[in-house]
This record gives sequence, C-alpha cells and structure tokens, in this order.
Amino acid sequence: MQERSSVTELAEQLRRELDRYSPGGKLPSSRALVDRFRVSPVTVSRALGRLAAEGLVVTRPGAGAFRAAARPSAAPAGDTSWQEVALSADGAADLVPRSVDASGVLVSLAAPPPGVVEFNGGYLHPSLQPERAMSAALARAGRRPGAWGRPPTEGLPELREWFARNIGGAVTAAEVLITAGGQSALTTTLRALAPPGAPVLVESPTYPGMLAIARSAGLRPVPVPVDAAGVKPALLADAFRASGARVFVCQPLFQNPTGAVLAPERRGEVLRIAREAGAFVVEDDFVRRLVHEDAGPLPRPLAADDPDGVVVHVGSLTKATSPSFRVSALAARGPVLERLRAIQIVDTFFVPRPLQEAALELVGSPAWPRHLRTISAELKARRDAMTAALRLELPELALPHIPSGGYHLWLRLPDGMDETALTAAALRAGVAVTPGRPYFSAEPPAGHVRLSFAAVAGPHEIKEGVRRLRTACDEML
Repeated sequence: MQERSSVTELAEQLRRELDRYSPGGKLPSSRALVDRFRVSPVTVSRALGRLAAEGLVVTRPGAGAFRAAARPSAAPAGDTSWQEVALSADGAADLVPRSVDASGVLVSLAAPPPGVVEFNGGYLHPSLQPERAMSAALARAGRRPGAWGRPPTEGLPELREWFARNIGGAVTAAEVLITAGGQSALTTTLRALAPPGAPVLVESPTYPGMLAIARSAGLRPVPVPVDAAGVKPALLADAFRASGARVFVCQPLFQNPTGAVLAPERRGEVLRIAREAGAFVVEDDFVRRLVHEDAGPLPRPLAADDPDGVVVHVGSLTKATSPSFRVSALAARGPVLERLRAIQIVDTFFVPRPLQEAALELVGSPAWPRHLRTISAELKARRDAMTAALRLELPELALPHIPSGGYHLWLRLPDGMDETALTAAALRAGVAVTPGRPYFSAEPPAGHVRLSFAAVAGPHEIKEGVRRLRTACDEML
C-alpha cells in the first residue's frame, strides 16, 4: 500500500514539472530521481511508466525518459444526434426495452471521493485481499510450461476438476466451464436459457447486476419474495404458473442483499417446483468462500443435490480474492451444457490461460486455506462491529436478519424516510451507502439501504461511518 501511494505521489510531482522540459527534452536519470525523492528504483520506474501510459513521457531503453511531443489539438466535436434514431428505430418491436441501466451495478464499483467511508463497496478491502499470495501465484503461473498458449475452450482440466470437487455431489469436471467472472457467467446463462421477451423469475429483492443482465437481454424480471429462510416455495410455484417462466435465478447462500440462507426444508421444494414447471434454476453461489467464523457447517450447493440437470450453477473466486481476479465456473448437465459452451466461445473464446494457471497455483497453495480462515474471522469481527454500532447509534433502522456470511447488512428504513434523500445526506456527511430501490424489479415494500462492512479498513472506520450516517439521519428529521 505504501509503495502504491509513493508511485502516485511521484508521478504527480513529475507531471507538474514537465513544463520545465521542451518536447523531446530528457528528464533526470532514474538514479537522480531516486536520490532526489528518496524512493526506490521500482517506484521511479512505475511512476515513469504511468506517465508513459498517459502519453506524457517516452522511455527509451538505455537512453532514459524524455518529454513526449505535444498532443495535437482536439478535433471539433462531431454530430452524433443521428444515433438516437438508429438506436431506437426497432424499439417498438421489443417486448422489453433493451437499453442498459448500469446504475445499480456502478454503485458498488465506483470508488467514493477521498475521505468518504465506503459502505457501498462490493469487494474486499485491499487489506483483506491476498495480494502477496496472488502475486506469487501469478509469477509461478507465468513459468508453467505452455502458460501463454491457448487453453482448452472449456478451461483447464485441473481447474474444472477443482470447481467440480467444490460443488460436490455427482458433478464432474466434464460438466464445468471456466468463465471470466460471475457476471459474465450469468450473462451467458440467461442468454442460453431464455429468448428475448421471455419472463425470468428473480428473488425480491435481488442483486441489481442480475436485473441489468436480464433487461439488457430483453427479458422480463418477475419478482418472487424472500424472507429470512430464502425464497417462499408457494409463491415460487404461483409465479411459475402465472408467468409461464422457464428460468428462476436465486442465491441460496447468503443472498444479496438480505443475507438469507435457503432453509433445508425449502431446498427440495424449490427443485421440485422448478422440475414440475419444466424450468431451470440458476444458482448464483457467489459468496460461499466469505463465510463468517461463527456460521457452522454450510449447506451444499443446490447443484450437488440435482441429478436431473435442473440447476445451472455459477461459482466464483472473485469475491474472496480481488475484483481483478475474474475466474469463475458454470456447471450444468444435459443438452444445456453445449448451448452454454457455444455462447461462451462466441462471446469470449476462452478465459486467458495465465489467469487460469494463476488460479490453480493460488487454490493449491498453503496460503489459500490460511487466507480463507483470516477473512472468515475478519468478516465476523466487522459484522459484529457494524451491528453493535447500528444498535447504539441508529436503533430506528430495522435489522431483521444478521447473516453469518457475505459482506453486508440489509436495513429497513422507518416509514416516511426517503432512501434517495438519505443516500444524498449520507454522502454529504462523508459516508457512501447503497440505496435499496435498485434491488427490486417492481415497487419495493419499504425504503432500504445496504451497508457493506468488507470494503472498509476495519472496525474503527465502521464506527466512524455509522456515526456519520447518524448525522445524515438527523439532517432528515
């Protein structure tokens, strides 16, 4: 972290000093920059590399770094108004508008301004990511024979086998495809299972990214309510009958955003209902590796108890590692597997082999189980810190369920409190929260906010963020 900060500071300082040199003028040597700024040669090299990527500096091996030639003045802006007609010309024929609204996804991807507590993050804080283990795995992977060659289109056999073992049951490596992250896997799956205009059943509330995938594919999300025990089977059966849907997307383990786990007595019911409807269940098993220390034994994936090919399973390494470590798996059996495979090949060809090799190196190293134990303890501590702070500072925000896995809490606002106004007030107070509206495919029953405890530095920052949220609530009263 310190090295990263030094690179940024040095790059900014050199950027400010570039006007001292004419185009083509030589900058001080790396040795001179090391002595002047008292940083390492690696920091100097990375800072110059950053300026070179911005087109401000040209580096020549053996000669040094030089100020780049002045950029040509920007061309006059063109007239793109014609695109409004082109993009909407066929819209009248669409049963569901296919314009993409990514706002619900960007909430958890966009970094907040400096100094703002990040309660809206969707990934582990850098201090929780296994950066050293990932770097070592990537270095070892690069030295593997054939590491830079073309991988099998389905993925490396050893990695497919690892995912199959982790799913369990009778799932085999032959029924697994390696994909580039869970979002990509869900996109492939919905395209394979439902034609444009078709309904797709979704949990309510559910992950906004999945709703965005469905709508961009021209599908019509139909909500099925969940409670603390997961989706309600009776309502699921009603939704299949009323809509004629052939797909149900769910997160049976630590559901996003409620944190619910599908109850044991409901698991078989969900599979039976889908089977009788002639429908698929898409199981998004996105945070199985973010279990908290006090969770106890986890239920198996639905795919492990499905001999009939009802379940299409999506599992990923991303949430437990880094947003840039985009390695996941699709598991399915029967004819649908070939359709999934064909769509993935057309869309992406394959996941880059070095990344697959690095995933194998990581999960096969002693650092992997150590990392999982560490984040299990850390997430429990952060969850407990956030729940304690909320009970003390914001007892009026209802917390109906405290999850034993995942990275967030789902709170219901008091009647009459506007979540959009609260989100804006929170940002003014220095804390970023996620509003609940994007998690609903229809009208929400009440206002909600989702608070992440994984993207912050630790319990101290959690307490400070809750204190700032208290200030925002007071502003609205």
